[in-house]
Order: sequence, then structure tokens, then C-alpha cells
Amino acid sequence: MTKGQKDNLFLLVKSLTKSEKRQFKLYVGRLGVNSDSKFLNLFNLLDKARVYDEVSILKAGVVKKQQLANVKAHLYKQILISLKLNPSHQNIRSQIREQLDFASILYHKGLYKQSLKILDKAKELAVLNEEKNLAFEIVELEKIIESQYITRSISTRADQLTIQAKELSELNVVASKLSNLSLQLYSIILKTGYVKNEEESIAVTKYFNDRFPKVELSNLGFREKLWYYKAHLWYSFLMQDFLNCYKYALKWVDLFYENPNMISLNPVFFLKGNNYLLEALYFIKNKPKFISKLSGFYEIVERSDFPKDENVASLVFLYGNFHKINQFFIDGSFEDGLVLIPEVEKDLAVYSNKIDAHHKMVFYYKFASLHFGAGNNKECIRYLDKIISNKDLSMREDLLCFSRVLNLVAHYEAGLDYHLETLLRSTYKFLIKMNDLHEVQKEMIKFIRGLQDIYPQDIKKEFKKLLEVLKQYEDHPFERRAFLYLDVISWLESKIDNKPVGQIVRDKYLALYA
Repeated sequence: MTKGQKDNLFLLVKSLTKSEKRQFKLYVGRLGVNSDSKFLNLFNLLDKARVYDEVSILKAGVVKKQQLANVKAHLYKQILISLKLNPSHQNIRSQIREQLDFASILYHKGLYKQSLKILDKAKELAVLNEEKNLAFEIVELEKIIESQYITRSISTRADQLTIQAKELSELNVVASKLSNLSLQLYSIILKTGYVKNEEESIAVTKYFNDRFPKVELSNLGFREKLWYYKAHLWYSFLMQDFLNCYKYALKWVDLFYENPNMISLNPVFFLKGNNYLLEALYFIKNKPKFISKLSGFYEIVERSDFPKDENVASLVFLYGNFHKINQFFIDGSFEDGLVLIPEVEKDLAVYSNKIDAHHKMVFYYKFASLHFGAGNNKECIRYLDKIISNKDLSMREDLLCFSRVLNLVAHYEAGLDYHLETLLRSTYKFLIKMNDLHEVQKEMIKFIRGLQDIYPQDIKKEFKKLLEVLKQYEDHPFERRAFLYLDVISWLESKIDNKPVGQIVRDKYLALYA
């Protein structure tokens, strides 16, 4: 049976670098009996294969059908053990865990004093690097050992450990509450996007206030502050409060610059903070600061001491390219942005197993929007079709909805109106189904439907009427979200003034920062 590249073991084998494969073979070869083992033969077969195909594996005779599942599981485990031993995968966290494991072994051998000595050093390292969960785990083991290893200072030692455990526990509880809230808010924006109406706004605000723990920011450590800023950031994004998004994203990033040792220890959080900072600057259309922060982002990630694992590399690709593209939307330089598309598409194939479907669709929407802004409507439609035809995409309902609205406009602009009525009906039904048919979308659909009955000499007059109607929603707290996905106002103004959309956006940008 062929499973393409969906098999977990196959994906793991294909993710290994040359040095990791070499180390795995050295690790396996340390025991002579492994030199011709079934799991090593399976590894060599998978390493050479282009796709995962169980039929081919069984035909090769390296393993029998009834043994395949067990051999695969054993190989998977051996690869992970080998990777764990690789210096490139060692970090402070793994070092602390290793010391905790050593201390536990010594404790079970009855060597209490040696165990406590290791734990004391590991705890100091954990506290220094804000690994409070590990520090708490160490203190709990210290308490167990101290209860069996009697020392003359047991009374003061007991008090000391009790206070440490209480302080660490309280901070861990705060971090847990803030991280839970942040994750739930992030889940909401992934599922439905920004708040759509007053009812949703009240519900999200209540949800946020009810779950936000009462804390004094000055009493929090690095990790608790990080979650504190993240929770506020996601609440601000949901409410379309982009100035506050900028405020909390900047606090998030500055927290790392104030604690530079945390950048290499938590590179993913550092990258995400920069991503949201750039996104906030994109929404408030501050291009000079945007370019400055984007340059600063690459300056850090390209340093020799910045972590270079596969996960980090995929995030650098993802966030870096999102914002390389976004810079062209700020001032309407759409045609300049088109040169990025082939390059990004090529790299998307390289990172296909590390980037989720949601982010791939966001790239396609950005590609489509660039082409639309540059007047390449058929190319715009081609990329939108990749989103609309994706039946498995269950995230970002707002992205799905606006892809269909932009698809309508692009079909009209491309002169592909022979099945416009069918598109109108399907778009209308989809928006109703998603509960996303709001005033801007209603007006757009009504306008496009009516265009077929308007004389050519009257079209500009109708564009002006629609512009007048939509202008009232430009600063509306909920309806304005439509313009974040599709700048209908600029499109209408381009039709009225007979100018390219890019020039209209550019003129607005220059007027803003003149």
C-alpha cells in the first residue's frame, strides 16, 4: 500500500541531515550485532526511497509483513535516541533534564549526598534560565531525598525547600493561566478571525477579563511576562486594536533584548514576537519602522550564534517571506512584489512537510492579492482557486470568505462574466453558511450582480454610489475588517479615477506620511 510521504517514520528519516544519518549509523554500529539488523536494513531502504511504499519494502525482503510494525517502531525509537545524543540538539533544557535523570539514578542507588549536590547545581541552572517547571520538579525531588537523608540542618533546609516550592508553584500557576488564555484566544482568531459584531466583542472581552489572573507585572519573571504580553496581544488582534497590538508585540520583543540569553534558549518565541510586531506595523502602515524591524529580524536570525534547527529554519522562512510580501501592500508597490512569488513558491515545496495548510493558504491569498493589485486578474483567480477548492481547510473562516469575495471581483475585472451569476450564488450561500454575510459583503455582491444590467456609460456612476456606501464602513469597529483582506475602497477609486490600484494606494500612503 502506498502512503506517499505521510508515514511518520519515513518523514523522520527524510528530515535527517547527512551528519545525523552518519551519527545514527555510528550509534547503531557500536554493537556489532546491529550491523545486519532488520531495523538498520529498513533505515537504509527508506533513506534511498523517494516515497513510502510498503509493497516495495516487503518485496525487498528486509522484513516480514507481520514484523514490519514492530521493526518500524523500534527504528523510530533508535533514531530519536541517536538525535538526543547529537550535540546540535542539546540545549539548557536537555542539560537540566539530564542532570535530573542522573540525580534520580543516584537517589535510587542510595547515594543521597551525591544526588543532592547534582540537584542543587541543576536547580541553580534552571532558575537562572527561567525553567521554573523544571526547577519545581527538582525541588520536589530534593524534598523526597531530604526526608530520607537526615542532616543537621534539616529544619532550616525544610523551610528553605518549602518556600522555594511555594514560590515556584505560584509562578508556574500564573504562567499556566496566562498561557492557557493566550492559547484559547489564538485558537479563536485561527478559527473565525477578528470579532465580527458587538455580540462577539462583548463575549471575547468577558472571556478575557474572567480568565486573566490578578498579577503584579513587576513581580513576574521572564516567562510569566512573556505569556502576559502574548495574552494581551491576541486580545488586541481579535478586537482589531492594532496600536495595542504594536504596544504588546514591542514589549514582547524588547523582553528578549533585555534578556539576550533567552533568544537562543527560546528562538521560536523570539521569532513569533517579531512576526506579530511586523504584522502590527503592517496594519498601522508604518513602512519606515516596518523595514527597520524586518532588517533587524534578519540581522539576528543570520547571526552565527542563532539556533539553526529545521523548526527554526521553517519559521524564519514563513515569517520572513510573509513580511517581505506585506511591505508591498503598505504602499501599493504590487508589481515590485511579484518577483518574490516564484522564489517563495519554490521554497514552499521544500518546507511543505513543516508548514501547515493554513499558512500555505495565507501565502496563496497574498499571491492572489499581489496579482490583483498589479492587474493580473487571471493569475489572481488561479491562486484563489487553490484556497476555494481546498475542502480540508477548516481554519480561518474569514480567509475562506474573503477569498470568494475577491474571486468575484477578479472575475469581473478579467471579463470572465459568463458564469458570474453562478459564482454570485455560490459565494452568497457560502457566506450565509459561515455566518459572515455582513454589510460590506452584501453591498459588494449586490453591486456585482447589478453590473450586468447597467449601460457602459453609467458604470462609473455606479462605482461612485458604491464607494459612497462603503466609505461609511471604513472606520466601523467591525465592518472595517473587510478592508483588511480586500481594499475595496482603493479598487473603486481606481475605477472612478482611471488609475491603477497600486497608484491609488501609493498616493494614500504618501499623503499619510508626507
